[in-house]
Amino acid sequence: MSATFDALAQKYRPVFARIADGALAREQDRVLPTEQVGWLKDVGFTGIRVPAEFGGDGASLVDLFRLLIELAAADPHVPQAFRGHLAFVEDRLVAPGSAERDEWLHRFAGGEMVGNAVTEIGSVALGDTTTRLSSAEGDGWLLSGRKYYTTGSIFAEWIDATALLPDGTEVAALVSTAGGRVTVSDDWNGFGQRLTGSGTAIFEQAPVRAEHVYPFSRRFWYQTALYQLVLVAVQAGIARASARDAVTQLSTRARAFSHGNSAESRHDPQLLESVGRVDAAAYAAEAVVLRAAASLQAAYDARDGSETERATLKRDAELDTARAQVIAGDLAQQAATRLFDALGASATAAPLQLDRHWRNARTVSSHNPALFKARVIGDALVNDAEPPYEWYVGVPKKVD
Repeated sequence: MSATFDALAQKYRPVFARIADGALAREQDRVLPTEQVGWLKDVGFTGIRVPAEFGGDGASLVDLFRLLIELAAADPHVPQAFRGHLAFVEDRLVAPGSAERDEWLHRFAGGEMVGNAVTEIGSVALGDTTTRLSSAEGDGWLLSGRKYYTTGSIFAEWIDATALLPDGTEVAALVSTAGGRVTVSDDWNGFGQRLTGSGTAIFEQAPVRAEHVYPFSRRFWYQTALYQLVLVAVQAGIARASARDAVTQLSTRARAFSHGNSAESRHDPQLLESVGRVDAAAYAAEAVVLRAAASLQAAYDARDGSETERATLKRDAELDTARAQVIAGDLAQQAATRLFDALGASATAAPLQLDRHWRNARTVSSHNPALFKARVIGDALVNDAEPPYEWYVGVPKKVD
């Protein structure tokens, strides 16, 4: 570990520990981690990637993802809630220098958070956006529409929403959650990751400053890789939590099987093997995340490079993130299942909520399905095909 990471760990691990203390109770009672997100804002986590000159930590992407895995092991909902924020911070980091850019970086270092609002559900056609910006009096816009899967927005001061200008240009609009024109609901009804704040956001002519509208085509070039790797880091953290709980439960288990291999379960070689396999899965999941994070860092480091260099590193980051997703998702689910092999029927007791690890891992793995990513990797290797850098969900458009 570097001295920089040691300093970051010293700063953030005490907060992660506080977050972990109440994670089980929040899961049982379906209590959003609003207070816990606030703790991270207060200590500066919103500015972890922001350069020190603006008041941030200036963390590398590798160090950031190492910490995201630790945070996910404490509570997997929290790092996912920061997914949209981390992406918009990255977008401002690589943007050309300007007063507007500096303003955002100071905001992040001061604890302000950005949520996201991209997906529209229902009968919306594949690739279409019904959310619109209309002209307002003076130099600004009004945002109207409805989004779902608005992860983290319920905790945030700003929402990064995709919309269309009157001329049809797709843009990202940064809208304040204050002012009464934005409503965010906690109506996500999945069986896992229930506390990420991934519900509905409704915009009712919400005001947007002109300088807070950005052409979507100009967003930072490795954005899809970063968005996806945050989810993969969550999976690695879940695997780590499964290993942690397997160790804790087996080391304190009083009962043993009559047909087992030891008078104490903690010394039974088969049960120890099961725990060892859970830990190895967590280790491997973390390793592939950090390998992909290094590719993201290389893409970021090429921000002043040529278009050709950036395109090559963008492709590398996309494929490495896809590889990590394919592997880490399986490892997280294997770890969350195998821990029960070591613990027996008593581990299924509802108060322990050990099933949450599988439910959460399975839910995260359902985002941007890994089987498509495996096909993308194969196509790139065999046919030198370019991986897709944008994807949508919707009703297929009718062909005349």
